Amino acid sequence: MEQSDFSNFETKQKLPNASAVLVLGILSILTFCCYGIFGIILGIVALILAKKDRAAYNQNPALYTNYSNLNTGRILAIIGLVLSVLYLLLIIGMFAYIGLDAFQNPVLMQEKMRHLMPH
Repeated sequence: MEQSDFSNFETKQKLPNASAVLVLGILSILTFCCYGIFGIILGIVALILAKKDRAAYNQNPALYTNYSNLNTGRILAIIGLVLSVLYLLLIIGMFAYIGLDAFQNPVLMQEKMRHLMPH
């Protein structure tokens, strides 16, 4: 019986955080409407993890197999981060224009909204 020699065979492994980056990227898009805060946090965490794995991949690309998941998660994290920042700016703008009183008083809110609508 012949015994195989695996000493020269490099086994490919998955990037350690690629799946986490992908999940966090998806969650950053899904949670951007929670006042933008959760999407920003998840997007930043995903980008930090992606940077670490990307550095490991760039040192030895032949060693890893799931770079596409890492890249997809990174792109989704960037999209989620941009959407979250834009939504947060929208919320801040609404508070600045309408004011906290209008958010607490429905009648005042309707009056402020009527001023925004074109006649």
